[in-house]
Amino acid sequence: MRATSIGHAGILVQTRQATIVCDPWFLPAFLGSWFVFPRNDQLSPELMAAIESPDYLYISHQHADHLDEPWLASHIDKTTKVLLPAFATRELERRLSKLGFTNFVRTENGKETNLGDGLTIAIHVESAIADGPGGDSAIVISDGESRLVNQNDCRTSDLGALTAHGPVDMHWLQFSGAIWYPMVYDEPRELLMQQVHSKVESQFARSMKYVSLVDARVVVPSAGPPCFLDDDLFSVNMITGNELSIFPDQTEFIKRLKVVGNERAALNIPGTTIEISPSSIVVTHPMSDELVQRPFAHKEEYLREYQADWSEWLHDYKATWSQQKTDLLTQLQDWWQPLMAMAPTLRTAIGGGCLLKTDEAEMYIDFANGLVVPFADQKYRYRFVIARPLLERTVAEKAVDWSNSLFLSCRFRAWRDGAYNEFLYNFFKSLSVERMRRAEDEAIRRTAPESANAHLSAEIEIGGYVMQRLCPHRQADLSEFGRIDNGFIVCDLHGWRFSVVDGHCANADDRKLNIRKRSS
Repeated sequence: MRATSIGHAGILVQTRQATIVCDPWFLPAFLGSWFVFPRNDQLSPELMAAIESPDYLYISHQHADHLDEPWLASHIDKTTKVLLPAFATRELERRLSKLGFTNFVRTENGKETNLGDGLTIAIHVESAIADGPGGDSAIVISDGESRLVNQNDCRTSDLGALTAHGPVDMHWLQFSGAIWYPMVYDEPRELLMQQVHSKVESQFARSMKYVSLVDARVVVPSAGPPCFLDDDLFSVNMITGNELSIFPDQTEFIKRLKVVGNERAALNIPGTTIEISPSSIVVTHPMSDELVQRPFAHKEEYLREYQADWSEWLHDYKATWSQQKTDLLTQLQDWWQPLMAMAPTLRTAIGGGCLLKTDEAEMYIDFANGLVVPFADQKYRYRFVIARPLLERTVAEKAVDWSNSLFLSCRFRAWRDGAYNEFLYNFFKSLSVERMRRAEDEAIRRTAPESANAHLSAEIEIGGYVMQRLCPHRQADLSEFGRIDNGFIVCDLHGWRFSVVDGHCANADDRKLNIRKRSS
């Protein structure tokens, strides 16, 4: 089996039976904010030809750094067989169908699908709203001789799932950030830096946990980080480590692995090929070792050259942002108020109003009453400040997932009074009837009285503390993901922290861990 990095989460998997292209991403994403790092716009013609003519296409989820619709529309034959995860909705299939794809292979969650002649795949789905638009997924590929796990940025909570099909030879996984927090928040820099360090440590800890449990023969850091070439966002790149950035590169993750004695990670850039057999692992780079190291060892210089090459594209792209000013209030009322009427539990769980502020327009999202009204100094718990052209664009597109269409761009400012509230962001990820129905059902499940006491009878012990086995956030098994850190139980699946004293959650007021000190 041969796997070639094509940038970010993109992989070309070549077996004796067939080729599978996973998550090919080439064009800048999220309002021109995210670029592939290291760059993948200089791949060889031979490699591009193989990428553009696979037997199978696998898209793990709908975020734009995985589902590159403009590129797919013009580069992949529409008769290519598409491996579909068993998501709760058929949004991904509809979006790919709109691009012209017609040949879909539907799979069952976690179950092996035989593609013929000993080639099997199993796609594991994470379907909570917080896992992304419609869900996220990971794929296990076996050619009968070797097995590859492409976890990309899927945070599977079932730690046995990815190894249930047999020993893993090659493990591709995310290790870096993929969110706007905390960089966009209006907080003192000192506090933001503390949050950045905590986020980075959480990301590394989670990935290292996966590496340990999957125990593959070779680990391939992938699915990030992106880089930011717009001058407005260039400071979000992590170059020296002192930036407000949650985007360390793979060399930093490889260092962490070496500290714990894991020497199996493969440094890779787009074009790097890893060929694996039962007796060997061969890593081949498309250029000299010195050039392979350059994006990491001389990052600022590399990024500035990359920026110069794309400056004209960025200028032209930003010029397409309309300066037209429409009646945003009426549009949001017509769009959102019927959706809010569907979701009384979700609105209650949000627990406060939200100010949506842009040039010459301030709107108040009254979640308590399910209304969008002019802002008139109402008390609010959340605030978003968004440039008018970007808000106009997002509203005009009727974007059903603002995390994908706006927030991941980092082109906004945010503020909140109190702890993180996942229900607020679930609202912004669910701006269609289909999605809002799911978001409300999840809110009902998560706020039901019985859910507060769920799983309390199953207890574990960590470092002298007895606690419920499952994390109150996403029910991750704390016997696998839990650790003590400076007076907190930390769940490494999502980095949530709970006081060892009383179980209070530092991330959200409505999540509490049942915990007590073990009797001596």
